[in-house]
Amino acid sequence: MIIGTVGMMQAGEKPNIVVILADDMGYGELSCLNPEKGKIKTPALDQIASEGMVFTDGHSGSSVCTPTRYGLMTGRYAWRTKLQSGVLTGGESLIKADRLTVAKLLKGQGYDTAMIGKWHLGMLFDGKKESGKVAVGTKVSHGPIERGGFDVFHGFHHARQMSLWIDGQEVTKNLEPVEMLPMLTQAAVDYIDGRKGQEKPFFLYVPWNSPHSPVVPSKEWKGKSGLNAHADFVMQTDASYGQVVDALKRNGLYENTLVICSADNGTSAPTSKMKDLISKGHHPSADLRGSKADLWDGGHRVPFIVSWPGKVKAGTRSDALVCLTDVMATAADILDVNLPASEGVDSLSMLPALTGKKEGVRTNVVHHSVSGLFAIRDGEWKLLISPGSGGWTAPRPGAAAAKGEPMLQLYNMDKDLGEQNNLIESMPEKAKALRGLLDMQIERGRSTPGEAQKNDVPIKVEKISQVKKNKKKK
Repeated sequence: MIIGTVGMMQAGEKPNIVVILADDMGYGELSCLNPEKGKIKTPALDQIASEGMVFTDGHSGSSVCTPTRYGLMTGRYAWRTKLQSGVLTGGESLIKADRLTVAKLLKGQGYDTAMIGKWHLGMLFDGKKESGKVAVGTKVSHGPIERGGFDVFHGFHHARQMSLWIDGQEVTKNLEPVEMLPMLTQAAVDYIDGRKGQEKPFFLYVPWNSPHSPVVPSKEWKGKSGLNAHADFVMQTDASYGQVVDALKRNGLYENTLVICSADNGTSAPTSKMKDLISKGHHPSADLRGSKADLWDGGHRVPFIVSWPGKVKAGTRSDALVCLTDVMATAADILDVNLPASEGVDSLSMLPALTGKKEGVRTNVVHHSVSGLFAIRDGEWKLLISPGSGGWTAPRPGAAAAKGEPMLQLYNMDKDLGEQNNLIESMPEKAKALRGLLDMQIERGRSTPGEAQKNDVPIKVEKISQVKKNKKKK
């Protein structure tokens, strides 16, 4: 634990914690982060940023949905589990019954806990993986109540199932996808309104469905951006962030609430019609290369804004390296509690950075793509153990290998944010050192100090051998 920062919490002073997560919203979508290449107006998030701290080097735990959510909930990289690539579409939860989550941790410290939004970590309906239409009245298990440790849940499982509304552990309503974001927003606001006058602190996790596909901005938001439907949906999502924070302020809760606003990965190029947006002057990844699913930073460097009046200085920016897996260790640090040796193994407290300190901050982070390929960042250096994007952006790994592109990529992120100048041939020793660091973190079952742990399955860093086979076939 970090002693002497906010380990100064006294009884009755525990802060509320609110984490709000957009779905497929890249770094360049916010006007406060991308003033020169951004054309979407995001006044709510801009305001939250002006009242708190903007992290310019904040990352999701993966470049796609499910693994990022697992990492946020458990403080553990999802590639340590059976999910080695892609996302879940249903079935048993990726979170094991005995795994500590942020909600369970905070519940043990006297918090009420609620989740309103998209789970996407495995869910069973009447004990089975969903198949076809799910009826109202169907019982839900392996969801946020049972595996997440939440007292309250309102929302849905994943994007292909956005016609269902779940309350607690039961499907209670069928709806149109366009109704989901307004319903989630209202449910979050209602929850906060219900906290007024209550003494217990609360943890509220709000993972939106937007601006992920189906891209369905409400009638009043259609055409607002002047760009396309995705941009309209980003604007509606921004307004939803604002409504949640306004509810905190209206109920006198904002001053004692740590608010984290971020996203699960970068913008989806296909569903956002990214080429169309860029042609109109809006760059969803700003100056970063790539987008959702990639190892390049456009896949996982995301908006990362933290507000905590009186603790986090308003209007500040930090270049500290942070990751969404860090929520667990940060919560533990704030409350001055120790995590068990086997929990939060990839979680480091953001508290030093939040309080303006340069020491005690994260120095490295592991990136993982939709294809199950790895990259590791250490300081200004980044090694991609993949040819091409590692994900969906051209050239994809197989195509890049077929063209004879390097199987490894090394970039200096301080000098080459756009990842254009591959230094692998001139600095092989640096690449070797980074690969060694990655191998060590995999072998020890953790990337943080502490007792070595076990991964759930054997981890294969390279699928490059398969890429080479594909190259030979061509």
